[in-house]
Amino acid sequence: MPAATPDFDALAVGDVVAERTFALTRDSLVRYAGASGDFNPIHYRDDVAASVGLPGVLAHGMLTMGLAVQPVVDWAGDPARVVDYQVRFTRPVVVDPESGAELTVSAKVGQLDAEAGAARIDLTVSFEGATVLGKAQVRVVLR
Repeated sequence: MPAATPDFDALAVGDVVAERTFALTRDSLVRYAGASGDFNPIHYRDDVAASVGLPGVLAHGMLTMGLAVQPVVDWAGDPARVVDYQVRFTRPVVVDPESGAELTVSAKVGQLDAEAGAARIDLTVSFEGATVLGKAQVRVVLR
């Protein structure tokens, strides 16, 4: 059973509706590779990543994108309320073999459409203090 729908009328532009931190490990990347079928070795082999000029093993872009939207899905209470989601990949997430990587997500109301009962939620997704997804926006219908 879906969670209660957030109260559209109680929202204001600038409200933070969700925040979350995700820990990524090399195990996370291997598991995602298995689930997604994306076995590009830049996601699990240091030697291959280095050979193509990368600073290390990178998290999959789609994994980063999926983690980033999850706090909004949880807040909305029903994934069907998310009707659009777009991002630009701006920086890679390098996953250290020992310490992993920490991804932080903050979701803030960027725009309200009273006629449609929808909110544009702007995501700030960071790794090591730098934004990794640009223009990350989620449209959520709440009425």
